Amino acid sequence: MPSYAEITRHSDPDPDLDPWVGDRPEEAPIEIVAYDPQWPQRFEKLAARLRSTLGAAALEIDHVGSTAVEGPAAKDVIDIDLIVADPRAEDTYVPLLEPLGYVHIVREPSFHEHRMLRLDDPRAHLHVFGPDCPETIRHRMFRDWLRTHPDDRALYEAAKRSAVSGGGRMTDYNTRKQPVIRVIYDRAFRAAGMR
Repeated sequence: MPSYAEITRHSDPDPDLDPWVGDRPEEAPIEIVAYDPQWPQRFEKLAARLRSTLGAAALEIDHVGSTAVEGPAAKDVIDIDLIVADPRAEDTYVPLLEPLGYVHIVREPSFHEHRMLRLDDPRAHLHVFGPDCPETIRHRMFRDWLRTHPDDRALYEAAKRSAVSGGGRMTDYNTRKQPVIRVIYDRAFRAAGMR
């Protein structure tokens, strides 16, 4: 289990390393849509296919990100954390996921060995991490905090709407909403006695 210091540390991938597997993919314009009550069911269907395909290699599968929180508007993309024994052993999971339509687009060894695969139909981002990863704990804490704190749900939704109004790529959007994310994380960490 990671320490509180590891969980509360804001870490980012090494900006000098190219994270793209192959060419950088084309990015569609970012659009924030009203909450869709079908998002949890969409996740469940995706998770069931992942479990069926990966078997015991899928140690954990979690619905994270805004679509995992009832109520607020979000991008119509299901974010999934997949925990495997070793994300670096891509040959143990990527070839199994490709027939399902997943495309391996990101490799970030400097960021908890993060890998990301994209699914276009239905739209999903599959984030692959190893066991006891601080980032997956952070994802669950953020999700669970938003589920029980309506003021921060509203704050985060406003930050997303503001961030998307600036246009640009996904990385630009993520950078613009990061200050609000960190404020919310700080509240969640303090409430959990981590700070």
